[in-house]
Amino acid sequence: MPSSHADVATEHASRYLQQLCKHWAHKFPVEFDPTHGTIDLSLGRTVMDADAGTLHITVSTDEAGSIERLESVVADHIKRFAFREELTFDWKPAA
Repeated sequence: MPSSHADVATEHASRYLQQLCKHWAHKFPVEFDPTHGTIDLSLGRTVMDADAGTLHITVSTDEAGSIERLESVVADHIKRFAFREELTFDWKPAA
């Protein structure tokens, strides 16, 4: 299963994790607390972990061609929540 990972530096990691989970909870299966969240999108799965300075994101999909789209969808949504700061998403294939 293709997957990739990004560590996004932000002091608001928990806030963005919870916002994204709440945003998609009406449409997709979602489980979350302030430090961990999973979202099962139609494109694939997103798993997030938040600590004091970083939002750790792993996305995975059954379709190899969909990983870039899933990365983009997740990053674009978080960037909308984080309009007050510039976030960097440096996606790398997960080990």
